[in-house]
Amino acid sequence: MQQTTERYRPCCVLILGSGGLRIGQAGEFDYSGSQAIKALKEENIRTVLINPNIATVQTDEHLADEVYLQPLNFETVEQIIRKEKPDALLLGFGGQTALNLGLQLEEAGVLLQHGVQVLGTTIASIRQSEDRDQFKAQLEQIAIKTPRSVAVTTVEQAITAAETIGYPIMLRSGFSLGGLGSGKITDQAMLKQRAQASLTAVPQALIEEYLLGWQEYEYEIVRDQSGNSLAICNMENLDPMGIHTGESIVVAPAQTLTNEQHQLLRGIALKIAEQFQIVGECNVQFAVNPANGDYRVIEMNARLSRSSALASKATGYPLAFIAAKLALGYRLHEIKNSVTQVTCAYFEPALDYLVVKIPRWDIQKFKAADRTIGTEMKSVGEVMAIGRSFPEALQKAVGILNIGASCLSDYPDTIADFEKEIHCATDRRLFALYTFFKHGGDLARAHALSQINPWFLAHIQAIAQLEQKIEQEPLTPDLLRQAKKCGFSDTRLAALQQTDEQAIRQQRLIHGIIPYVKQIDTLAGEFAAQTNYLYLTYHAAEHDSVPTAARPIVVLGSGPYAIGSSVEFDWCAVNTARTLRRLGEVAIIINSNPETVSTDYDESDRLYFEPLTFERVCDIAEFEQPKGLIVSVGGQIANNLAVPLAQAGSVIGNGSSIH
Repeated sequence: MQQTTERYRPCCVLILGSGGLRIGQAGEFDYSGSQAIKALKEENIRTVLINPNIATVQTDEHLADEVYLQPLNFETVEQIIRKEKPDALLLGFGGQTALNLGLQLEEAGVLLQHGVQVLGTTIASIRQSEDRDQFKAQLEQIAIKTPRSVAVTTVEQAITAAETIGYPIMLRSGFSLGGLGSGKITDQAMLKQRAQASLTAVPQALIEEYLLGWQEYEYEIVRDQSGNSLAICNMENLDPMGIHTGESIVVAPAQTLTNEQHQLLRGIALKIAEQFQIVGECNVQFAVNPANGDYRVIEMNARLSRSSALASKATGYPLAFIAAKLALGYRLHEIKNSVTQVTCAYFEPALDYLVVKIPRWDIQKFKAADRTIGTEMKSVGEVMAIGRSFPEALQKAVGILNIGASCLSDYPDTIADFEKEIHCATDRRLFALYTFFKHGGDLARAHALSQINPWFLAHIQAIAQLEQKIEQEPLTPDLLRQAKKCGFSDTRLAALQQTDEQAIRQQRLIHGIIPYVKQIDTLAGEFAAQTNYLYLTYHAAEHDSVPTAARPIVVLGSGPYAIGSSVEFDWCAVNTARTLRRLGEVAIIINSNPETVSTDYDESDRLYFEPLTFERVCDIAEFEQPKGLIVSVGGQIANNLAVPLAQAGSVIGNGSSIH
C-alpha cells in the first residue's frame, strides 16, 4: 500500500486491538486504541474496532461506531473487512498482535483486493523495522552503528553466526513481543535450546554481540508526512544492557547523559525516523558505552508501545492521539496543543520534574518460578511516580508497587546473598541494593556487581543512610522535612520511629510540612497552560492550582496491574468518572498506572498521578475538600482504604458510614 501524501478523509477506518492482556502487551494498548478512536471521532470518521477483550474501555459502545468482539486472526479480520468495507486501516495501536496481523493481510493481498489503505507508516517501512536483517541494512545506508549481528532462520545458522561473533552473544527474536525468547547466550548448548524455542515461535532470530555493561536509552519520536519530527521524551534504564526495558526501572528524562551525548542520540533517532519514513510515532533504543560514549542502535518499534504510553504520561504529550492525527495527514503545526489550547503540537516537552517507572512482578505467586530477570519480560504491570528529585520519585514508586513484604518473604540476610542478587538481577535487585548499603556495602563494589550507573547507586546509598539516621535520632522538624523530600512515607517513618502513621501526620501538619500540588503542563511554565494533570511534591513552596470551584467527588483507581487485578478496574474507574461528569458532578481520579485510560487527563476534571495510599488520599482530600470518595471501583487496593478513610472522617460512596 502507498503512504498518504495529503490530508486523507476516509469514510471508515478499521482499528485492530491487541486482544487479551498478556505479559508484554497489556492495558497500554487500551489507552492507545482509545486515544486513536477519540482522534478519528473528532474528525467525524466512522470507526470499526476488532478486539475480543471485553474488559477494555475501547470496547465501550460510546467509543467506536462498531465493535467486533471477535478473534484477532487472519480469517476473522478478512471476513469483517468484506462486511464493513473500510477505506483505511490503523495498525500501530494494537501492539505486536495488530502489527503482525496487518503484515499478514497485506502479504496475502487482502488489503489491495478490498481497497484498504494503511494509514501512517507504510507496510514496507514496518516490515523493514521488524525484519532484523533489513533493519540493519537500512541503518548501514545512513552510517548508523548497530551491534555486530547476523539474522538467522535455523538453529544451524545460529550456531555458525555465534562462532563467528564469539560468545557470549545476545539472541533476539524478530517480529516478537516483550523480548520473547531473547537473552544472553554463553555456550553452544544454551544457544541450541534457546534458538530452537525462539524459531518455533517466530520466523527469524538475530545473533548479535553482547554489550556487557553498556547503558540503555530510548527516544520517543513523532514525525509527520512532510518530514517534521520531534523527540518527545528520552528515557534511561537504571539497569544496564541485558535487562529488558519492561523489566527495568526507567527514569525520564535521562539523568546521566551529557548534553553532547543527548544531542547525538536525539539526532540519530530523528534521522532513523526519516530513513524509515515514519508517519506517526516510533521509539528508538540505544546502547551507550559509559566508558567512551560509543553507541549502538538496538531496535526501533514503528508503533505505539508500553514505552510510548509511559512517555505520554510522563510528559503530558498525548502521543497516541497525535499519532492518529498524523496518520490522517495532518502536519504537527496543524494540531492544537491539548494542554495550552493555544499553541500547536509542534514542540518538544520541557519538564521541571522527573518520573520513575518500576515494573511490578508477581513471581512470588509461583513457588517454583525463577526470580531472575533479563531480556524476556516477566513483569505483569508497572507503576509511575512523579517527583522533583530522583529519591522522591523512586521512593514514591516503591510505595505504589503495593507489594509490602510479600516479595521479601524468603529474602536473603547476608552480604554474600545481597551481592548475588545484585550481580544476577532478580525482581528484588533494588531491595538487595538498598539493604546492601544499609549493611555498609561499598558503592564501588555495588557498581562492579551491577554495572548500574554510580549516579543512581549514590542516591540509593544516600536514602539508605538517611533511613539509618532516622532510626537512630529524634525526628526533628528539619529531619522530618528532609525525609519527606527524600520520599519517605508517613508509614515508613512511623515504623522507623516506633510510632503510628497518624502521629507522624500530625507532627507534619503542626510544622507545616505538607506536599504542594503541581501541574504537568509539558512546557515547564514557559507558556500559560490550562491543565488538570497534577502531582504532589515536597520540593516546592506553593501550589500551582487551587481547589475546584465546586466540591468534587474523588474516584480511586486500581494502581498497578497484578495477577487478579487488571484492566477491568480501569474500565470501572473511567466509566464512573464519565457518569459523574454526565450528572454534572466534578470528578477527580487518583491513579498511578501509566498504562491506563484513567490516567488520560481528559477522562476526568482533574487527574492526580499519585499513590493510592491513606497518606496521599488524605493529602488530596484536605486540599480539594471533596463531597465524598468512591473506593469500590478500583479493585482491592482502593477497597482496602475504605475503613481507614472513613475512620479519618471521609465520606465514602453514597455518604453512609462504614463500620
